[in-house]
Amino acid sequence: MVRPIKDIAVPDQRGKLAVVTGANSGIGFETARRLALAGAEVVLAVRDPARGERAVELIAAEGADRVVTHTLDLASLDSVASFADVLLERGRPVDLLVNNAGVMAVPDRLATKDGFELQFGTNHLGHFALTGRLLPLLRAAARPRVVTVSSLAARLGRIDLTNLNSERRYRPWEAYGRAKLANLVFAQELARLSARHDWGVRSLAVHPGVTRTELVNNGPLLGRPAPRLSVTQWAMRIPGVAQDPVRGALPTLVAATSEQAVNGGYYGPDGLLALTGLPAAARVPRRARDLVAAARLWTASEQLTGVGFPARPSS
Repeated sequence: MVRPIKDIAVPDQRGKLAVVTGANSGIGFETARRLALAGAEVVLAVRDPARGERAVELIAAEGADRVVTHTLDLASLDSVASFADVLLERGRPVDLLVNNAGVMAVPDRLATKDGFELQFGTNHLGHFALTGRLLPLLRAAARPRVVTVSSLAARLGRIDLTNLNSERRYRPWEAYGRAKLANLVFAQELARLSARHDWGVRSLAVHPGVTRTELVNNGPLLGRPAPRLSVTQWAMRIPGVAQDPVRGALPTLVAATSEQAVNGGYYGPDGLLALTGLPAAARVPRRARDLVAAARLWTASEQLTGVGFPARPSS
């Protein structure tokens, strides 16, 4: 029986620095807003500076004045490096990194600026590189956490090391499932490595169930208006099938702030089929429990991004 985490109030975050990717709307915005209102200093890491500034204004209007935005395009490793350099130069320890931004089910195979398939490159490799570059600042914090947002689609994913970038075949939802499975595998491997090497970083993964956000327009529609409602959009109108971003952000907030959240944990809604509900421990797909595949994905990610974590002992 799944037991929900009842205490979903965000504890006092004063004195902490949080970095949230994709924080200008949806789950990222709600996560950043709640952290800021609890007293954290929050960096909104967003691709569109104007939308980032607007998000800062909305949060400031509620009384949180320690919120800033910086440009981050996860589809560009140069942008990831530049963003990290700003924080590294500042030298302030990072207490919380929320790897939230993403793109979903892009209809045609598109490439990032570095030549990776857009979903795998943005959702996984961009966040992998960002976490690696910020690891010194995370380790400098007292009790740091990294929270990576996966998806129910991870259950459909498969890590094929010979086709990570969908070069042989591209199917939108297959590629999305692979990217979100990679997010989950990354979060759990980071938890294992942190525990093994005493980095002191808690790494957790979450999924938001089915949440009504702009992700549908940013992926399947590529920002274009739909000529008619898609099956997904129709389904989101059915009561109990989808929830709003305020509820969708709860698993992330629990993983980010609750003392009940454990290193390596995976959290999502506790309702029917895990679509909606209160945060609770989520079922980890079988393919995410393959430790050999996880280590191989980690090595491949280091090679593809050029971002290395501290050396690991040979297996």
